[in-house]
Amino acid sequence: MLKQRVITALIITAIFLAALFLLPAGYFAFFMASVVLIGAWEWTSLSSVNHFAWRIGYCLLMALCLLLASYFIGFSGEATPELNLGAVQKLLVFGCSFWAIALLLVQGYPSSAILWGHRIIRLLMGLVVLTLTWVALVYVRQQANGHWLVILLFLVVAVADTGGYFAGRRFGKHKLALAVSPGKTWEGFAGGLIANIVLALILTFSLHQPMGMVLAVLVPTSLISVLGDLFESMVKRHAGVKDSGTILPGHGGILDRVDGITAGAPVFALALLVTGLFGTSGASG
Repeated sequence: MLKQRVITALIITAIFLAALFLLPAGYFAFFMASVVLIGAWEWTSLSSVNHFAWRIGYCLLMALCLLLASYFIGFSGEATPELNLGAVQKLLVFGCSFWAIALLLVQGYPSSAILWGHRIIRLLMGLVVLTLTWVALVYVRQQANGHWLVILLFLVVAVADTGGYFAGRRFGKHKLALAVSPGKTWEGFAGGLIANIVLALILTFSLHQPMGMVLAVLVPTSLISVLGDLFESMVKRHAGVKDSGTILPGHGGILDRVDGITAGAPVFALALLVTGLFGTSGASG
């Protein structure tokens, strides 16, 4: 099993890095759209929808949402897009607001399931989560150093997860969300945050960036990425499934690997847009 997990991880990492560094920003958006459509297929399982035709229909609806989002932010398929930053900011603010509500749902589980447990509501949540993840990644990749900023986003989420895992194993006593994910603890949550603060300090001094702005981008992203993990765990628990899919041998589904990204990406992108850190484009009307 470990060998299978390592081989799968190496393959998907190689594919992702090739798309990230070899494709122009606009074409990377199409690559991520294909990933989002796979995620949409998996989300139907999390929404207790198993009929093939309905699952295909949901993927087509997801594609329509991506087309509408593309039109709204001014992306028409060109290799080097110039996005409408005002529109991007509106969608990212909406995405961050969604995750603020998601925090309340996770905290209130299982009682909160009365609000979102119906399959139609879960399907709608999937459209929001996946569309706004795509918008955030398109915006980040579109920046002058966008490929490295995407790497930074994934690094922040990975550091939060890895720091949380080791801190939780060593010090974990107080459960973070027992009804959703019994293995997660407040000590692990703190460990992931501290690890990302260390990462922020390293970036501050190695890249000569303002410490306050680096912390303003990395800390919220680190915190919210944990919520992404908990949110998917909550939906999977309600659906009675262990993994979102089986497309990645030894790892489960695409959504199982990017749950932290789905929450972290809108926050990371909005923080970059507002602060202008690393020379990112500021907001416009």
